[in-house]
Amino acid sequence: MNSSSENGLTVKSFLIVLCLIPINVFWLIQLEVVRYTHPTLIHPLSNVIFIIFWLLLLSLFLNRLSFLLALTQAEVLTIYVMLCVVSSLCSHDMMEILITILGHPFRFATPENEWREIFLRQLPEWLTVSDEKALRHYYEGGSTLYTQDHIYAWLKPAVWWIAFILVLMTVMLCLNIFLRVQWTERERLTYPIIQLPLEMVNPDSRFFHRRIVWFGFGLAAGISILNLMNSIYPEVPYLPVKRQSIQHYFTARPWNAMGGVKIAFYPFAIGIAFLMPLDLLFSCWFFYALFKIELMVGKIVGFHGIPRFPYDNEQAFGAYIGLLFFALWAGRGHFKSLMYYLLSILGIKYDLKPIIEDVQESTYYRWAFLGIVSGCSFLSVFSYQIGMSPWVILLFFTIYFLLAIMIARVRAELGFLVHDLHRIDPHSILVTAFGTQRLGTGSLIGFSLYMFFNRAYRAHPMPQILEAFKISQTRSIPSKQIVISILMATLIGSIVVFWLLLDSYYRHGAESGYYETWALGFGRGIYRQLEGWLTFPREVDIPGLAFMGIGVMITTLMMLIRTKFLWWPLHPLGYAMANSWGMANLWCCLFVAWFLKAVILKQGGLQSYRRAIPFFLGLALGDYILGSIWSIASILTNTPLYQFWP
Repeated sequence: MNSSSENGLTVKSFLIVLCLIPINVFWLIQLEVVRYTHPTLIHPLSNVIFIIFWLLLLSLFLNRLSFLLALTQAEVLTIYVMLCVVSSLCSHDMMEILITILGHPFRFATPENEWREIFLRQLPEWLTVSDEKALRHYYEGGSTLYTQDHIYAWLKPAVWWIAFILVLMTVMLCLNIFLRVQWTERERLTYPIIQLPLEMVNPDSRFFHRRIVWFGFGLAAGISILNLMNSIYPEVPYLPVKRQSIQHYFTARPWNAMGGVKIAFYPFAIGIAFLMPLDLLFSCWFFYALFKIELMVGKIVGFHGIPRFPYDNEQAFGAYIGLLFFALWAGRGHFKSLMYYLLSILGIKYDLKPIIEDVQESTYYRWAFLGIVSGCSFLSVFSYQIGMSPWVILLFFTIYFLLAIMIARVRAELGFLVHDLHRIDPHSILVTAFGTQRLGTGSLIGFSLYMFFNRAYRAHPMPQILEAFKISQTRSIPSKQIVISILMATLIGSIVVFWLLLDSYYRHGAESGYYETWALGFGRGIYRQLEGWLTFPREVDIPGLAFMGIGVMITTLMMLIRTKFLWWPLHPLGYAMANSWGMANLWCCLFVAWFLKAVILKQGGLQSYRRAIPFFLGLALGDYILGSIWSIASILTNTPLYQFWP
């Protein structure tokens, strides 16, 4: 895939990342599990940017001693890719949830909730932890992971779940190999999220030598320092850049129907959002406002026959499917030739000449095809052993991987900072479409166990992998090394996350004040949902299906208008994300970025916009670096200090 390449996965970079992975995971656990602040929910990942920043400074110092000690661009970027993968796996929306749900139903089954009679006996023993003694020490603390009984209780489920995660990542890796050429080289998507690390690492851009970068850095740092002082000395003024509710201004009817309304002026969000396309920035805050109006209209009119109006999650799912269809349609030539090539592997020949002429590229496709087939076979057998029906397994993973591809596309083309997709997931869609009784108890149990990677998609690894291939192409790192790096990071990172989380819980106790909200909350919510599905079966949601269709139609209409009229300012992604957690928290930042970008483009044109980009990147970098320093100080001193997000 690369003609002239620079090695990124070297002995030096591997040893460095091997040391950094436990430190990074420990840092994330302290922030997300103990202090409930979540750096993995926004992109680019602040913890990884912070580590790369100091690695670059260290490399600069080592280069003065000997050029052999310094890190190359390729090595730093490979470390960046691996840490991004590990952070995504460790995150609030993945493995941090997984460990908390494995023993929860066995610990908290009571005669009152009747979990033993409803579903406990059907939970797979090889994927859960039922040993009473091991769970008592896990929840009460004051013990250690490093006993034979404790390790034995967790070892089998940990091995199976790590294998599952590795295979899931392999399938996503193979899917990205098929997407990479079309989206990166032919459509030349801009990948706004990785522009900051690329600029930091590239010596030709002289990023750190630009005065305008440090102006932006200094502005964000000044705000952060002032707010830090306020968290220590309350008499110091506070600059209200973090989210705050303004709902108290909308208490009268019909305004109170809007629900919660927050404003925020996060410097990092404004800085990164400045790179997003102008029409998308406008569409985001416009459709968010329209969504709030829609809620008020529903209250005023009174849709008594449609109790969940406006079915915002169902509309959003339809919109995402519509967006994915148009993205795949735009690359239909590439995907058509790819399909013929894959059929030829199976011995089915066509007269059409395949477009894939690069021998190395075709080799990657062959391995990717085998990876998808074998990986999906493993996932299917794994899910069948849980008790899921074969047709449910097929639909579940089809929806999951379609959403994964769509998220990767959104990040690559538009660079949105947060893609949470709460309640827009395979199990929600299947329950809406078929009801709970038709799905069966085994499938519903599978949905519950799979909630650890389907609760939300803010740290989804699929776009991280696609961006890794873009980094590979931009800096001429061999794609084979990127593939190996991602798989190694997945395996090592998964083991380290299991190790450090279990170590913490056995020492402090999952029911202790530090961990109680986290370690009990997710398990409680997941298994109560399962209890509700089995106790009060749900029927097919006809209005929900109808609103999914409405979402597809509205998205299709907007995309067709965009192809006919270049001046059309509304992007359907804004419509899809109008009800999301990310939009509720960041719409005001997007409005500010839109306003500033529109003014700069109108007054100074494209040249002025390009000159302004380093300032906004510096703004994001300053917020990240200072905010990360305060988070480390908070851990070291065990004192609540100012956290820049959320």
